[in-house]
Order: sequence, then C-alpha cells, then structure tokens
Amino acid sequence: MAYFRIVTIAILAIVPLINSEIYVEEKFENANWEEKWIYSKHPGKEFGKFVLTAGTFYNDAEADKGIQTSQDARFYAVSKKFKGFSNEGKPLVLQFSVKHEQNIDCGGGYVKVFDCSLDQTDMHGESPYEIMFGPDICGPGTKKVHVIFSYKGKNHLINKDIRCKDDVYTHFYTLIVKPDNTYEVLIDNEKIESGNLEDDWDFLPPKKIKDPSAKKPEDWDDKATIPDPDDKKPEDWDKPEHIPDPDATKPEDWDDEMDGEWEPPMVDNPEYKGEWQPKQLDNPNYKGTWEHPEIDNPDYVSDDKIYLRKEICVLGFDLWQVKSGTIFDNVLITDDIELASKTAAEVKNTQAGEKKMKEAQDEAQRKKDEEEAKKSSDKEEDDDEEEEDKDEPRPDSEQSEHDEL
Repeated sequence: MAYFRIVTIAILAIVPLINSEIYVEEKFENANWEEKWIYSKHPGKEFGKFVLTAGTFYNDAEADKGIQTSQDARFYAVSKKFKGFSNEGKPLVLQFSVKHEQNIDCGGGYVKVFDCSLDQTDMHGESPYEIMFGPDICGPGTKKVHVIFSYKGKNHLINKDIRCKDDVYTHFYTLIVKPDNTYEVLIDNEKIESGNLEDDWDFLPPKKIKDPSAKKPEDWDDKATIPDPDDKKPEDWDKPEHIPDPDATKPEDWDDEMDGEWEPPMVDNPEYKGEWQPKQLDNPNYKGTWEHPEIDNPDYVSDDKIYLRKEICVLGFDLWQVKSGTIFDNVLITDDIELASKTAAEVKNTQAGEKKMKEAQDEAQRKKDEEEAKKSSDKEEDDDEEEEDKDEPRPDSEQSEHDEL
C-alpha cells in the first residue's frame, strides 16, 4: 500500500509538467535568428533593422543578447510564426523583456500576437491582432503599459492606467489571462495590476441602464436651500466698485488743451460690498437628489469566454521609435505560470550586472571628461601666456638696435 501511495504521488507531481505547453520561447541566442523571423515589406513605411547585441552594458555578454532597434526615426516590423493554438480552458501567459538602453524619449516597446491569417510580409499598424501588450513611452505624459484585446472585431483598451518602467535597464513584462476571465499584469515578476476582464474593459454593454421611461417628477424639488424671503437688502448696500483716487492731484505740467480734461485715476472702493445676496434657508420642500432608476439592459449578454483566443499563431514587434536602442529578449508564450515566474525571477541578477557595468562606464567617462577638460584648460592657459609674451615690450638693447637700423 505504501508503494502505491509513493507511485501515485510521483505521478501527480509529473502531471502538471506533462500538461503544460510552451508555444514560443525565443532568447535570440544564435546569429541566425533572422532565419525564423520575417521582416514586413508593407509599402509606404520606412522600416528599420534589428541587430543582435547585448548592448553597451550587461550582466552576461552572451545570455543577455537580444534584438535591438538600430536606426532612429523608423518603423519596425518583424514577426515569427509558430504552430497555432487556442487557450481555451487554460491560462495564457505572454512574457518578454525590454531594455530601453537609449533612455527612450518616444517609442513603443510592446508586442502583438496574431492569428494564422496574418500576411507577415505585409504586417503594419492596421493589421488585425489578438493581443497587444507592453510599454509605450512618449515624453513625460505617456509612460504606460498597453493591454489591448480584440473582441468581436474591435480593439479594446484597458480602462486602467498602468505605468511602465522608464529607466535604461532590462525589465520583464508579463500578462496572464486565465479561463475564469481574470487577468494579471506583472513587471519584473511583481503584480502591478489585476482584475476581471469584463470589469476593466468595455467588451460588453453595461448590465444596467437608465430606465428610458422614467422622468423626474415636475414637482421634485432638489434645491437644498432657498433665499430667505424676509431678508431685505440694506439701503446703504449699493456702492461703486471703483472710485476716483481722492489723493490724486493733477500734474503741474498737465495742459488741458493738449492733454484733454484731467481725471483722477480710479482705485478700489473700500466701501464696496459686492452683489447683495439674501441669506439662505433650509428648503422645507427639499427631497434630495433625484436618481434616475435603472433597469436591466436588454442588450447585455454575458460571456464567460471573453478570455478565449481561438487561434494564436504569430508574434510580432510592430512599433515606431524616434530614438533607437531598445533591446527585446526572453520572449515566452506558454500556459505555465510557474515557468514564466521562474524565468522572470532572473531579472534581478540581470539588472544588478547591468547597473554595475554602467556605473563603472559612467565613472570612467567622468574621469575622461575631467582629464580632457583639464587638458583644454591647460592649453588655453599656455595660449594666453604666448599671447602675453608677444605683447610684452622688448629690452632697451633690442629696441636701440632696431632704432639704429
């Protein structure tokens, strides 16, 4: 019996591993990565090229290699096709890393997933997609994480504002969509947003609407206070807001014929009390704010499969960048949440290595700048001394010889 229990436990431990799927795992480890990816040739767009690199600062020169945007002010459009799948009845995890090494000022850092109908050679900004996910930065006002789903042919943006990272180091972005219509967004393996798909997107009409047949009764009094009918305006209330300055005098050089009739400047009247308003009393007929009654929306139909993507077949980078230098890496599409978490957990080591190398580079550059500044300053001093020497008068003996000549 004990043997049976041990075998059963072992089998149960293995089952999740057997059932889990990895649909895409791309770490850009080989120089021939372009053989598996297709560049778009959509007309009318000036596309930039991706290059394989770990960047100028990194933790591991080989493991940190990814594809980097290499040309400023370009569109970028490259995609990879894989065996199509549906996420029906299981989680969908979309994860990748982004490193805005160039300290990006305006540009996208997101990915899109498509169904199998996409013409990869014609992929562009209007190509229909299933999901768009990832950071987007443009100036100080736009620093957000896009989470956009296609639903019944229309793209729906999340109703929440999710802020992205805007520094120069590697960050992992993870989207988890579950078959119970819930979702999670993680950055660097930390959950920053979650909720229900129906609540946080406008996929469906509202469950309740205002009753079109209901109207506020004509005798409904929603004024909390009313003017006191017995309150009267004091007889001495009305005073002008501005009066001639009593201390002003006509200048001695004022010429009425030339300058016109002199008038003193106007100043604020200290006795001015403003527009008179009667005192307010509690309204005895006040009924409160009228609330429009609601009814069930006849157009609302629940959908327990909002999460469902019937076919996912292509992953693409389709974006614009003003200043190039972003590195994309560690692309993962799976139904294994634990695997994604384990992969993203490595970001701490990556960031630590990047920061260490960058700080060393910055320090070396600082010293170099100081040395160059000192050399430049020394040269200026030498040049000034040479000019002073030229301007100094010659000794009397030299001057005399010159005079004799």
